[in-house]
Amino acid sequence: MPNPKRRHSQQRSAKRRTHYKAFAETLSTDSATGEVHLRHRAHWVENKLFYKGKVVLEKQAAAK
Repeated sequence: MPNPKRRHSQQRSAKRRTHYKAFAETLSTDSATGEVHLRHRAHWVENKLFYKGKVVLEKQAAAK
């Protein structure tokens, strides 16, 4: 395995790591419910799963 001949400085390592960024997640408001949610993710509102403003799935009430 090849090994470096000389030690890399701390500054050199820091320059390489400058591209690692934390970013804020993008939020959207659903047109059907007005609920704020993460973009491109389904979200639950009143036991219904919504995606792109449409009901995708409904949770059934527990039978007694």
